[in-house]
Amino acid sequence: MRVLVDTNLFIAYLLKPHGDSFIAVLFRAISAGEVTLLLPEMLLEEIERVAKRKPNLASLISGERLAQFLGQLRLLGEDVPPIMGPIPHIVRDVKDDYLIAYAVVGRADYLISGDNDLLVLGAAGSVSIVSSGQFRQILREQRARNGHANQKGKRTG
Repeated sequence: MRVLVDTNLFIAYLLKPHGDSFIAVLFRAISAGEVTLLLPEMLLEEIERVAKRKPNLASLISGERLAQFLGQLRLLGEDVPPIMGPIPHIVRDVKDDYLIAYAVVGRADYLISGDNDLLVLGAAGSVSIVSSGQFRQILREQRARNGHANQKGKRTG
């Protein structure tokens, strides 16, 4: 599965990094080869900008922690080439349009967000727009199907 993740979920993880958080689950799924994380440079820039420029966040997320996290994302993610030309206006908040554009260009299966302006759309072209909770369920269902298929292929004697 190819996914693009909204900035708000990465920032939430930077504020409270724990093993059962959505991003921790996502990182494990990436490491297991279940998920490909799409990572346009514009998204990395937004994560950095939000973490550094909002005073309440900047005081809680150290520069060192942010740099390590961005480096980890670069190692785990697949680069999406820059979009040349204007990005179409789709979402109520024009600042979110680039997420949909990069999800489509990167051939994402899912755009994962906590932003209601995106979630209300449900889909953009062939890209499903889901919450982190919905994606966890999708991942569980995929694992159950794959586990079931693996069990069917085993010989019993």
